[in-house]
Amino acid sequence: MTLQRPENRHQVALLRRLRDDGPRSRAELGDGIELSRSKLAAEVDRLIELGLVEATGLAASRGGRRSTALALSSRTRLLGVDIGATSVDVALADAELNVLAHVSEDVEVRLGPEVVIDRALDLARKLLADEPGTVLAGVGVGVPGPVNFDRGEPVSPPIMPGWNGYPVRERFATALGCPAIVDNDVNIMALGEKHAGIARRANDFLFVKIGTGIGCGVVIRDQVYRGVNGSAGDIGHIQVDDDGPVCTCGNVGCLEAYFGGAALRRDALAAARSGRSAFLSERLAQVGTLIAADVGAAAEAGDPYAVTMVRDGGRVLGEVLAGLVSFLNPGLVVLGGGVSQIGHELLAQVRSVVYQRSLPLATGNLPIVMSELGDEAGVIGAARMISDQIYSTPGGR
Repeated sequence: MTLQRPENRHQVALLRRLRDDGPRSRAELGDGIELSRSKLAAEVDRLIELGLVEATGLAASRGGRRSTALALSSRTRLLGVDIGATSVDVALADAELNVLAHVSEDVEVRLGPEVVIDRALDLARKLLADEPGTVLAGVGVGVPGPVNFDRGEPVSPPIMPGWNGYPVRERFATALGCPAIVDNDVNIMALGEKHAGIARRANDFLFVKIGTGIGCGVVIRDQVYRGVNGSAGDIGHIQVDDDGPVCTCGNVGCLEAYFGGAALRRDALAAARSGRSAFLSERLAQVGTLIAADVGAAAEAGDPYAVTMVRDGGRVLGEVLAGLVSFLNPGLVVLGGGVSQIGHELLAQVRSVVYQRSLPLATGNLPIVMSELGDEAGVIGAARMISDQIYSTPGGR
């Protein structure tokens, strides 16, 4: 069954209010929406006829008889898919974007679109099999590279061989029989943080993902800024050293080549094998390999070399962010992604550099904080992205 679409902007406003604020009475729904009582009643009745809204019991009393509470259809389901460099996360959400089930699987994006999308679809079908009688309204997808948003295709992504121009949106829409939408993974994480995280009340903010790669979601006046070709916020490939290490993009000295997850693993292995870090040497001997999280564990344990690694990475990242803060003047900076979890030392170093190097006017009231959503930021944001498309009107009427 296909989900019906709202027919006009008033219905869109009502649906988005129920999505963002939860069940409401008819009177509460009308607060802040310029509709007469009769017009409001007609639009609500029409949404019920379309199967988009349903009664859920009694609303809170506002004096007099308690009215019926209205909510988005309990049968509506949305899928959020977050394809990362080394894993795929898939979540099933209801119409209010509450995550009902969330699964993750390790898979290398370098294996190519056929392999990775097949795994994502398998995970999605398993989640849907546990939800009989519901309607899959749409799927939002994030990928770790620049995206042509209008076509739903990756564009020359540095760490995604074989993905350039691949019809990701078409593949998901055809396989699942519903609308699909595709964006960069950092952008969907920013949307997730905006919807349900620490950025709920921020209109202008930066979401910085520090994972295998480094990227930045730019939100301006509540809207993700993607740039002309979908590469806005690709800060991982800003050059920080003319003589630095070679990056996956082919250039040298990129931020990502200094402080992305792959770079930290490289440096951790070098420190362990050379004996410069006793903690990492011992960990390598125990498990046979190292990951970025081991650097954080070593720093938390007080290993001097690991502390220096985290501070140096935080300094370089802070220098890049300081320029962005001075240029964009955001109201909030949020750090997320796997590498961001390596310890408080990283956050402290980034704050110190940004506050020192950016203009006082830009940083006088600028919180720099960690993400509240963790691994769910991307899947919630992907569900929010497709929800925005579904709860819109053809032609913007």
